[in-house]
Amino acid sequence: MINDGGPAFPTMDPNEHYRLMGMTLRDYFAAAAINEVGWHNDINKSAAMAYAIADAMLKAREAK
Repeated sequence: MINDGGPAFPTMDPNEHYRLMGMTLRDYFAAAAINEVGWHNDINKSAAMAYAIADAMLKAREAK
């Protein structure tokens, strides 16, 4: 199972429970990483590289 880091923008407001189902922290990290990875001719490779960086970031958070 892939660690997705949980919600990227969690809320404590019980009336906003829908916000917990949005972007995960892994998705947020990958979106930020794509700026560094850049786009290559193979977009699947670019996306895989961005998620590899995101996974490494989540792993580093666990190592604290």
